[in-house]
Amino acid sequence: MLLPKTNRLTPDQLAEVTAVVTEFGCKIQPIVGAVRTIYAIVGDERDELMINRLEGLDYIDRIDRIQSPFKLMDRRSDLASGRLKVGGVTVGEELLVIAGPCTIDPKNANYFLETAAAVKEAGAQALRGGVWKPRTNPYSFQGDTRSLEILMEASRRTGLPAVTEVMEQEHINLALDAGVSVLQIGARNALNYSLLRQVGRAIAGRDTAVLLKRSIHMGPLNEFISAAEYIVSFGNPNVILCPRGTSPAPDGYRNHPDESITPLLKEKTWAAVVVDPSHSVGKASYVPACALAAVAYGADGLCLEAHVSPSHGIGDDPKQAVTPPVLAGIVAQARALHASLRRTQPAS
Repeated sequence: MLLPKTNRLTPDQLAEVTAVVTEFGCKIQPIVGAVRTIYAIVGDERDELMINRLEGLDYIDRIDRIQSPFKLMDRRSDLASGRLKVGGVTVGEELLVIAGPCTIDPKNANYFLETAAAVKEAGAQALRGGVWKPRTNPYSFQGDTRSLEILMEASRRTGLPAVTEVMEQEHINLALDAGVSVLQIGARNALNYSLLRQVGRAIAGRDTAVLLKRSIHMGPLNEFISAAEYIVSFGNPNVILCPRGTSPAPDGYRNHPDESITPLLKEKTWAAVVVDPSHSVGKASYVPACALAAVAYGADGLCLEAHVSPSHGIGDDPKQAVTPPVLAGIVAQARALHASLRRTQPAS
């Protein structure tokens, strides 16, 4: 990873370093930050001659060589100094709460619009809503592109940034054109490397963020972090890791709650961790305790399913969406716990 002496390389300087690394089978990927641009060497950066030639350039401050399966996501990467903002929240400094229905019903838009207003009132800073839905049963409701208009109308009315899942290139294009702020990659696609690359390419040069769910059958943590590396390697570091429960599940829960991996992730990577307790436990009455457990483990935020009338929702809402009053209680308790933990944590 190259760090220039100035905020960014000039076009001529970038062309020169690109020419050098190309000779050794590598390429340069700029990662644009708010203040400084860093330049990742993509490929095998161990060739000493290449490093010596780069270090000899008078406009290069230093070269960081991180021997890790995920060089950009590694917590020793210079990307660790960056800050991600969603809905006016600097993630990691203030608890980020994303809330809204599992699925937007295009035939009953008012339920979503009312829920959007209610989750804002409850304290959420971002609005989730499923436009397209992956389903195990091919005959179940798969979502509807018309719901994207409803999502963005609710976003405009509330001022909350929109979060929705994408599953293919067309979804990505439509969501970005509509102004979706956070693209979600769901558990079923968390290891779909083709989709991860497509999302990475699409958001390069944008402020758009990605909420990457943990796969249902995700193995080692390095696999989860490496999935994020696919996205970040195209130049946009705005990625959020989202544990959401894995299989096999204990009797009574939808999945095996995995909020306890948060400190393990933070030992390995700089990325924000936003936990989804709704999918972890799969039952509304269990969600408040799971949400607080996630914060206690050090989560930077929560992604919660909420609905003004869960029994009238579609998708997962009838069984796992909390009502706005319950959401307000979760937000208040979670924020108090998050603030308390930040006060008592030793300075790093």
